[in-house]
Amino acid sequence: MPFGQVDWIALIAAFVASYAFSAAYYITLSKPWMAAIGKTEAEVQAGAGPVAYVVAILGQLIIAYVLMNLMISLGMVSLGGGVTLAVTLWIGFVATTMLINHRFQGASWSHSIIDGAHWLAILLIQGIVIGLLAG
Repeated sequence: MPFGQVDWIALIAAFVASYAFSAAYYITLSKPWMAAIGKTEAEVQAGAGPVAYVVAILGQLIIAYVLMNLMISLGMVSLGGGVTLAVTLWIGFVATTMLINHRFQGASWSHSIIDGAHWLAILLIQGIVIGLLAG
């Protein structure tokens, strides 16, 4: 499958799996996450209108699409390829960018750990699903 072609089943499955994980993750860690960002539940809910959810949905769809195309372009459409590329992208782009931003923003280390682990899991879930279904 050349770059730009989409295996829609793999893409949607990767998105659904990662979005379901996100919901469960932040529901489970809501109290530590709110403590880490220094906000109350009311403050978080006040800022979490429909736009936040649309951005989250579109963002995770875009991540799945780009990850799929990278896996295809690099010949890494397999379980191992998905895991390897997910970890590599997380270390090279996600963790580094997030840590730089969090340090300048004065975010707590617990905030960085909670959010960083979330994004690593998202990439791993999507890489695994794409590797298994599009391979």
